[in-house]
Amino acid sequence: MSNVYEERATMIAAVELQSFVPFGREHCKNHPNAVNLQLRQLQPASDLWSSDGAAGLVGSLQEVTLQERERECWLLSKGSSADSDEVEYEEELYAAGNMVIWSRGSTSQASHVYKAFTVDSPVQQALWCNFGIPQKNKDEKEIMEQTVCIVQSSCVNVHSSTGKDFISPLPFQVSKLWPTKFATPFIFSMLHPLDEIAPLVCRPTGMSLNRNPARVQYVSDSTMKIIFSSCEPSIVMTYDTVQGVHSVWALRKVTPEEQSTVLKCTEQVATPQGLLPPSFLTTHLRNVSRMDSPGSPFHCHAMQNQNRMTSSPGLHSRTHSPSISSMAALSRSHSPGMAAPSFQVAARFNMSYHSSSPRGHSFLHSPNSTASESVLVPEMEPIGPDLCIEQLWSETMSCQASKVFITSDLCENKYLCFLVESHQHLRCLKFIESNDSSQLIFASVATFPAKDAAPLQDIDAMLVLEANGSLVLYTGVTRVSKVFVPGLLSPPFSLSNNIAQLSTPMESVSTPAKASGRHIRRLEEVPLRPWSVYPRGSTKHHETSWLDDYTFQQSVPYIQALRDPVSRRVTLELSNGTMLRITIPEIATSELVRKCLQAVRFILPKETAMKVLVKWYNIYNAPGGPSAHLEWNLFVTCFMTLMGYNTERLGWTRNLHFEVPLSPVIAPKKARQSDTGSDEDWDYMRCSDYHRQVVFRHVCGAVSLDSADSSGCGEPLASTPALRLDPSAPLFPHLPALFYVLHLLYEELKLDELQRSGGRLLVGLLQQLARDLQLEEYIDLYWRDYPSFITTFKESCIIDHGKTQMEQMLRPSFLRAEPTCVFSWFSGCLRGDVVAPFPYLPGICERTKLLVLSYALYIVGDDNATSVDVSKYLAKLSAGGCVLSAVNSTHNAICFSSRQGSMKSDAPNESLAEKLVVWLTSAGFTLKDLESVPFGVALPIRDAIYQCREHPCSDWSEEVCLLIGRQDLTKQAHKVTLAKGKPVSVSAPATTEADEEEDGMTDLNQDLIGLIWSQDLRVQEARRLLQSSRPVRVSVVHLPEVSDHEYIEEKENKLLQLCQRTMALPVGRGLFTLFSYHPVPTEPLPVPKLNLTGRAPPQNTMVDLNSGNIDVPPNMTSWSSFHNGVAAGLKIAPASQVDSAWIAYNKPKSPELANEYAGFLMALGLNGHLTKLATLNIHDYLTKGHEMTSIGLLLGVSAAKLSTMDMSITRLLSIHIPALLPPTSTELDVPHNVQVAAVVGIGLVYQGTGHRHNAEVLLAEIGRPPGPEMEYCTDRESYSLAAGLALGMVCLGHGSNLIGMTDLNVPEQLYQYMVGGHRRTHAGINREKHKSPSYQIKEGDTINVDVTCPGATLALAMIYLKTNNRSIADWLKAPDTMFLLDFIKPEFLLLRTLARCIIMWDEILPNSEWVSSNVPQIIQENIGNPVVSEDLNMETLAQAHDYITAGACMAVGFRFAGSANSDAFDCLYKFARGFMQSLTSANATVTGHYNLQTCLSMVLLAVSMVMAGSGNLKVLQLCRFLHKRTSGEMNYGFHMAHHMALGLLFLGGGRYTLSTTNSAIAALLCALYPHFPAHSTDNRYHLQALRHLGVLAAEPRLLVPVDVDTLKPCYALLDITYKETQWYEETTVELMAPTMLPELQLLKKIKVKGPRYWELSIDLSKGTQHLQSILSKDGVLYVKLRAGQLPYKDDPRGWKSLLAPNVNNRNSEVRTFKPEAISTFTSDAALVSFAEYFCKASESMKHKQDTLAVFSTILYECVTQENPEMLPTYIAVDQAVQALEETEMCETFALWQMRLVLELCESRALQQRLRDGPLGRGLLLSSEFLPVMKNSADGTLDGWLSGDHVLTAYMSGQPLTEDMLSNMLACFLVYHSIPCHKKMFSTHLEGSTSFPELLLKFSQLGIPVRALLRLGPLILGTALFRTGQQAC
Repeated sequence: MSNVYEERATMIAAVELQSFVPFGREHCKNHPNAVNLQLRQLQPASDLWSSDGAAGLVGSLQEVTLQERERECWLLSKGSSADSDEVEYEEELYAAGNMVIWSRGSTSQASHVYKAFTVDSPVQQALWCNFGIPQKNKDEKEIMEQTVCIVQSSCVNVHSSTGKDFISPLPFQVSKLWPTKFATPFIFSMLHPLDEIAPLVCRPTGMSLNRNPARVQYVSDSTMKIIFSSCEPSIVMTYDTVQGVHSVWALRKVTPEEQSTVLKCTEQVATPQGLLPPSFLTTHLRNVSRMDSPGSPFHCHAMQNQNRMTSSPGLHSRTHSPSISSMAALSRSHSPGMAAPSFQVAARFNMSYHSSSPRGHSFLHSPNSTASESVLVPEMEPIGPDLCIEQLWSETMSCQASKVFITSDLCENKYLCFLVESHQHLRCLKFIESNDSSQLIFASVATFPAKDAAPLQDIDAMLVLEANGSLVLYTGVTRVSKVFVPGLLSPPFSLSNNIAQLSTPMESVSTPAKASGRHIRRLEEVPLRPWSVYPRGSTKHHETSWLDDYTFQQSVPYIQALRDPVSRRVTLELSNGTMLRITIPEIATSELVRKCLQAVRFILPKETAMKVLVKWYNIYNAPGGPSAHLEWNLFVTCFMTLMGYNTERLGWTRNLHFEVPLSPVIAPKKARQSDTGSDEDWDYMRCSDYHRQVVFRHVCGAVSLDSADSSGCGEPLASTPALRLDPSAPLFPHLPALFYVLHLLYEELKLDELQRSGGRLLVGLLQQLARDLQLEEYIDLYWRDYPSFITTFKESCIIDHGKTQMEQMLRPSFLRAEPTCVFSWFSGCLRGDVVAPFPYLPGICERTKLLVLSYALYIVGDDNATSVDVSKYLAKLSAGGCVLSAVNSTHNAICFSSRQGSMKSDAPNESLAEKLVVWLTSAGFTLKDLESVPFGVALPIRDAIYQCREHPCSDWSEEVCLLIGRQDLTKQAHKVTLAKGKPVSVSAPATTEADEEEDGMTDLNQDLIGLIWSQDLRVQEARRLLQSSRPVRVSVVHLPEVSDHEYIEEKENKLLQLCQRTMALPVGRGLFTLFSYHPVPTEPLPVPKLNLTGRAPPQNTMVDLNSGNIDVPPNMTSWSSFHNGVAAGLKIAPASQVDSAWIAYNKPKSPELANEYAGFLMALGLNGHLTKLATLNIHDYLTKGHEMTSIGLLLGVSAAKLSTMDMSITRLLSIHIPALLPPTSTELDVPHNVQVAAVVGIGLVYQGTGHRHNAEVLLAEIGRPPGPEMEYCTDRESYSLAAGLALGMVCLGHGSNLIGMTDLNVPEQLYQYMVGGHRRTHAGINREKHKSPSYQIKEGDTINVDVTCPGATLALAMIYLKTNNRSIADWLKAPDTMFLLDFIKPEFLLLRTLARCIIMWDEILPNSEWVSSNVPQIIQENIGNPVVSEDLNMETLAQAHDYITAGACMAVGFRFAGSANSDAFDCLYKFARGFMQSLTSANATVTGHYNLQTCLSMVLLAVSMVMAGSGNLKVLQLCRFLHKRTSGEMNYGFHMAHHMALGLLFLGGGRYTLSTTNSAIAALLCALYPHFPAHSTDNRYHLQALRHLGVLAAEPRLLVPVDVDTLKPCYALLDITYKETQWYEETTVELMAPTMLPELQLLKKIKVKGPRYWELSIDLSKGTQHLQSILSKDGVLYVKLRAGQLPYKDDPRGWKSLLAPNVNNRNSEVRTFKPEAISTFTSDAALVSFAEYFCKASESMKHKQDTLAVFSTILYECVTQENPEMLPTYIAVDQAVQALEETEMCETFALWQMRLVLELCESRALQQRLRDGPLGRGLLLSSEFLPVMKNSADGTLDGWLSGDHVLTAYMSGQPLTEDMLSNMLACFLVYHSIPCHKKMFSTHLEGSTSFPELLLKFSQLGIPVRALLRLGPLILGTALFRTGQQAC
């Protein structure tokens, strides 16, 4: 028998043969080869690359020319994507001419173009490279971005897969790029396309940095050429062309010490070999990178190879154009000298060498650039290196390797292989990764002859082309077999015979993939044909065309080279110029066989494992081998033979059927010729597993194997001699170890429902090994699992237990007599027993490890089970040996909890359930995995999930939320927003004919508005009031005495009045539609037309202002157009995709629309998009000199750069502010309004910074005198106000802490500006400008308070905002004497009161008493008094009273902005009504209509601020009332104020409200300044553009619950908990969302309340970032409806819910439950389907009413108990009990699970823990279902026990016949936890005489009391047992 196991020459067949033509080549045929750049710019890329429309682009179709074809190249690689359906695919990167095609294809999908590129010059190389994107947080790992690099002569184009494009210019000629782990080194390196190209440094072997730092040097040796680079491991291989040395280097990032060493610029006259002065190197690089033309002298001598000419004459013959090839394989050519591109140092350093020096190191002094010129550039800083290479290994060899790759073998050894083509041999260098992952240890080198080679990653092998043309498969350095390619002959067969042979069609070739019916004939019989040849030659072989040589065509092609290996596929280059793509078969396709092979490899010594795996591979993949479903049979036969079994004589293996029968000389036999079938087919069916199972189910053990298999065996089994094992078999010594690892694999398969069938197959092999090793307890275990199956096996083989054989057989220490059973281990945990560590195989039994540790954590309750205490519960088998090692705890703390960093294990309050789900997620466990875990084992995990689902943490990761079944949290973590894609349906309103014209308000979310304001149409009303795109109705009564001409004039005058209102509407519309629109990048922004025409009823005639009948102010519409543009731009949401090109794309063609575009630019700044506008565009807009555009742009960029102190924006603004320019600068003619905008811009950019210089200038500008000469004479008020606002913003909230400004006396100076006095002398740089006085205004030395007071007052207010500084506030008090009141403007009193109140922020109270307390006593006493002293001016008093009241109301509005505070609203609404009544009263004339109207407008704005975003009806009614008033004093400014109030009321369509931060208050002060323009062109007191700055105070605070299943907004109850403050204690209020939240800093917690939706808490005490991110993404909070509940919209009161009926009478409730109505109560698709198919009474189900009732009850239980995922568990329990009742249990797995469920429910410690937990219950505990099922199971088994039974014989250890080993016996033993009979017998139960004695013995065996109550009568006898029971 010794020759049975020897190695034989074998052969395997390649599969999936395909003729190969690069896809890119075919695609390029249809490409117009568009070299005209303009044409490419005009055409979109999709047009350029479409094959059908390409011809029309240039008129004619051009094919790639022959020269370009020579330069074609391609790479193939393996791609994978989690997003696409294809998990794996093949990628091709094809380059030819100026084109690069990136295509993808897979086995199931044809190749298609993924991306295509056309560049300006010929492509020299194209490759894939991954660049690292550094993260903001340094602790975070870099994100790798896949890119394509396209090398041209002067630059590298980098295109990322995410759409980013970079162009990196090359300061020198590049020979070749190599992708590495870090970046692209080309002896220089580039870490990112935006980084500079940096030199590379090297460290020779063994040089410590400390000992010899000088040895760290730049890589500058021109003879060193990179021939290979790898990312994992990060290594580079080089070849020295002079010394002939191959070196391997580790590539890593340079350390700071190495960087500093090489950057020390030590100027050396004579440099050591290979070292250049760094300054010389880097200054050259800097200089050249600044050169414009590549023809500069630095570029010209790069490739002349003048250095080392004498020492290497061979260099002359090298080609200088870069060769192009794949990343792993360099270009090969017929000349060995052209094997790789030459790397010349001059090409990298841009300098030339000559060989005058003997060592070749002197520099060439060309007339244009000398070395000394380059070195002496003092201002150039050197470029630091990024990467360092460190030498690991070197070897001298005369010839350079032509191909290098990394491969591994089946035992996971790694090899670096390099092919020396000239010597025709392959060298394999074995390397090992050390503990330090960056260090590699290189071991032995093996060499074997090879003409070419290619690695096959997926099967750990490589394909070698031998010199004779044979293809041979190697794994590492072990030869596996020859590879047979159908249709090709290797040269020994074919070269001697050139006669043309008949060809067979491809389809007739049989391969293992298609071997079902036909088999390969003998090699000599296969007729061959030449492969069809494509006219386009391959890359290198096209000297003779196949068309020219007929005889060449007739010869049989043979293989010349291998290329493009991907996974298991490789391309063969044939001698006739064609290419053939083949696939090498896998080692196994069956998952079971694959796992068995892994286990075998793990436990065997490496040499043995390698032999075994190679032998298996050859047998499995022999030509005509087995099909997939017979793979297991082949595996069993093969391995049993290798263990020493004679499988032909063993009954059950003899009948295993496969197509390649195995004799002891495991070799393929000649295939039979007939395909028509034979008797053997019938025999196969009779011997099949299925047939055997059917027979055994009905007649357990009655039919012996002999009769069943008589056809397969010629002689009766009884007469055969005893079977013996062959001790010389290679696996015989390892039989016990192999048995044990396969047993552990069997236990692993038991934990996966999907792999159970594999377990049944495996148990047949295991029982045989257990019999032969005489392991009775293992056989008992297998019999208990498969009672009817195991009893059919009776044969055993004899292992001679002689001394020699026992010594030969290695019996490992871990193989114990007592078998390890994973279910028993779980059962022990549940019962509270002390459990031994469970053995497992690392990397193979991963599910065992996961579930064992889960039980240890959750059931045993060990907090550290998954970290430091792993060794208590798991025992790891060591690889390749026979030692049981306890798991290293420190190692496993890392291994098993790879993501412990993200867990919260330290948190003391974290429950075990939370720890378990977080740990399971970190281990990659998902719900899909949980579904395949047996239901009993999974129940504790489901219980933990159930506990966590009720009370999840809001900061858990997406994976954890997915595991606990909270899709709402998962979706939230996934950050899907309301506006993007499908998530939430946003339906546009149904447009009527009237709506067809765009009114700018169509983009509001109607679903959301319908939820917020469901009872009325207030939003539509607001939209009607704000629309300005349709003609207004002009109603004028035509009196008889009025002529037609006068009537027309009347109508036009009326229209002019109405137009004042229309022009003011856009300001309010901008607020109403704020951030509601996501523009399409390919479409311009729709801007609604500002319609200033009217329609006169009843004829509906047009009324126009352009008729010339009345005088219309010039430029009347300029500012209204600006506001219209702002309103349109403010619609754009901050999260939209907006870029510079789109902004420029929106620029209108007609100059009339320039004002609108100016407003659009300002709006883009307010929503943050103007930062994307290119500087060039900004310059272009400003140089046009258009006033409006300058205003919009300056304010926009300033708002976009709020508080950033951005220098570029500062310079931009300073040009427009004379005060910020140097005194000697040229005076620019800047329009006054542009100066105002620029001054406010400075305030915005420097907001809150306290910048000294700007504060000083702005302080002076408030009191800037008129002049010089005619300048600065008009609209001075607006400039002074702007300077005051800007100063307030710069020093915002600083109060008295103005660092470094004490000498400026800011508050005193401002006070002087406010009350007047002598002007101080001007300090500062601009005093010369004020020397020449104004020719127009004579103010003298006093301050003009009318100009300076407003700005100074607001500056004081903003500087001391919220500081509660009483001394400053007292400055602002209203005068309390009539004399002083006469000296101050009433409207200044409003400003002073407002300023004083917002300084004393905390004293503002929302009641009318507080408002009145601001009015001085003299006014209060006299205002309502009928008798007034003659000294008092009633008009002054009345005006002062109203303005002070309005100021105080404004302060209340600011204090409670956005809060919807009811007290504040009531107070302000009362005052608003009071002012309205005053307007119509007789006293109105005393105060004046204008003043009352102003005060009313301010109070209306104040109440709108408080109710911002709420859409309050009372405020809407006020706004609507004032909207209708167009006559009298109602001017443009009042309309603007009223409609701004309306816009604030519906801010952002109800999604936004106002903030009260300092920045927001400042923005609101600018926007709501209480002096509105008198007409549409009025900017005298306040620049109109500033009205829009209120947007900066808006913040999203609307929380919108969205149902995660329907993705529609819905109602949900929220509990909002406020923090404790000085005004109120911690309070919780209940709100119905969607709702506007209070300011986040006031809140402690937000909770979604039950019972409709799953609870969800957001704890704000940990920070508000999570909630802010939710609110910023449209406030979407995903919620999940509980099972059995309906949404509030469908069931407002909760009466329709399934849980609504009275729960006292349980049974009647179940009876009234109708399963068909389930869809009313839940949207869960699984539950609805279950009710539909399993709970409805139908014709076919009439006889199964009980089943329907059970299923209905189960469904009701699941719905009411909130755990619908338990439905399968309930059904599984029910099925297990039914199978037991019908005695149809062939397997006992279901009963095992039932037992685990019962033990879980009886586990006292666990139940106590669950009762103490937040829910107070666990799964199934409150259920009536389980006791019923338990009772049924107990009854069935007790009934079986009642008869005279075999149980007594089993327990007494008597031998049992096959008839006695029934299924029910096995069920009883499993269910009642009764141990093996051997164990029972050893305890001497028979000798027991009393019940207590028996109880003691049973407790020692671990048998539960319920089993004792049943077994007691059998052991003690019935009477004795009863006596014992009574005694107890």
